Amino acid sequence: MNIVQKRFSAIVLATLALVMASFLNYASAATAEDLNTDARQALQNLYKSQPLAEELSRSAKAVLVFPNIVKAGLVFGGSYGEGVLMKGTEVADYYNSVAGSWGLQIGAQSYGYAVFLMSDKVIAQLDKASGWEVGVGPTVVVVDEGIAKNLSTSTLQDDAYAFIFNQQGLMAGVSIEGTKISKIRR
Repeated sequence: MNIVQKRFSAIVLATLALVMASFLNYASAATAEDLNTDARQALQNLYKSQPLAEELSRSAKAVLVFPNIVKAGLVFGGSYGEGVLMKGTEVADYYNSVAGSWGLQIGAQSYGYAVFLMSDKVIAQLDKASGWEVGVGPTVVVVDEGIAKNLSTSTLQDDAYAFIFNQQGLMAGVSIEGTKISKIRR
């Protein structure tokens, strides 16, 4: 490894360390009450902007709500956020959402997402597993404008539907593919 590669590697590792430190600081900042309030508010805002989400909530067995995910990257990147599993209007459990990535990327952003779990089978898989990786196991359809136009409660066929919302920052695109969702204690 030449000197330029060593310096670049050191910069990347230092940046990653700062990003992870901010994730850990964010993770310890939210109380259960704050998370409950933020999740309920995020869902209400989602329902106002995406009426289909509110319609899906009536058929869903539960909804995983992550009101604020923080994502940052400089070649290597990661994202972290905490959320709640809501059954009806009650909070049933707490979860975190973690993802790592590498490649051509630079920047930071925040966003939220909600996953509408449509069957008891999906909830059982979430409860049994030590973690659930989006894209492995139950089918999760990310609902964008194109899908939303052709989707209704009478055409639902998949295990889960995800809506991404409140995207802010200087990083292009959001994907939840490969995200690991794990139960946490609050």
